[in-house]
Amino acid sequence: MTGTVLVTSRSFSSGDVDVAAELTGAGLTVVRGPASHDLAELRGPLAEAVAWIAGTGRVGAEHFAAAPRLRVLARYGVGVDAVDLAAAAAGGVVVTNTPGANTEAVADLAVALLLDVLRGVPAGDRRVREGDWSVLRGRELGPLTVGVIGFGRIGRAFARRLTGFGSRVLVSDPLVPADVVRAAGAEPESPAGLAARCDAVSLHTPGGTTLIDAEWLAAAAPGLVIVNTARADLVDEPAVAAALRAGRLGGYGADTLAHEYAGDGRSPLLDPALADRVVITPHVGAQTVEAVDRMGSLAVADVLAVLAGREPAHPVLQEART
Repeated sequence: MTGTVLVTSRSFSSGDVDVAAELTGAGLTVVRGPASHDLAELRGPLAEAVAWIAGTGRVGAEHFAAAPRLRVLARYGVGVDAVDLAAAAAGGVVVTNTPGANTEAVADLAVALLLDVLRGVPAGDRRVREGDWSVLRGRELGPLTVGVIGFGRIGRAFARRLTGFGSRVLVSDPLVPADVVRAAGAEPESPAGLAARCDAVSLHTPGGTTLIDAEWLAAAAPGLVIVNTARADLVDEPAVAAALRAGRLGGYGADTLAHEYAGDGRSPLLDPALADRVVITPHVGAQTVEAVDRMGSLAVADVLAVLAGREPAHPVLQEART
């Protein structure tokens, strides 16, 4: 087996398992590229790549057009909303992902962000380092009603963790039957109902639609906390910032921002005036040793399968290969 495998995931093969060695051991050459998927930087590697292990950056038709030898794009993670699947199909490229690999890691982070916002952990740390030991009272998670938008693997794992705190859980997911939600110990509810009834809401649904906008926020219960470990476009960031400044929202915690690769701090949620109520992590939801190993192993296995002419275990898009 010969050819170049382009890797643009930041954490690929950085856990306990050397999955890159599986590729080189099979006779393949591993080339690293930027996580932003900047085409100017990727054009050279894409021209030679037979496989691409891609992170969260956008993969558009122009990327596929620059990769005439590409046979498989293995999405290092679950979501494929950033991948132009039509362009992949047109180019005969197999698209795969790694379902379930980062479920526990992202659910853990969602709980951590919720607790950080409720108790002001990062803000307290900053004050202590500046010699300020003043106290700001927070809220306990147990007595709260927490809404979950999206009840797939991660949403269910997040809700399962809340049972240990004693929280009441409401769920909005049109694709999951009400009896399934109730069997998990939660209550079905509409998105609008979550705004009015919940003390906190956590997002665990695919991107593509803005769910948290000015209208939704206007109907929210006072002091509501929002957590987003899913996709930045689910949230109207200027509207959330305005609600925080007006005191309508209690806080916001997220693992993603709309311009996370721009490096210019354009999000209004990064306003220093909001720092005590906003906690942002640099897209680290899947960044645990265990999740990195699982994602890498699943992605590599599917790359090797496709290049060997076999069916991948986790196809998102399966096209005829030449």
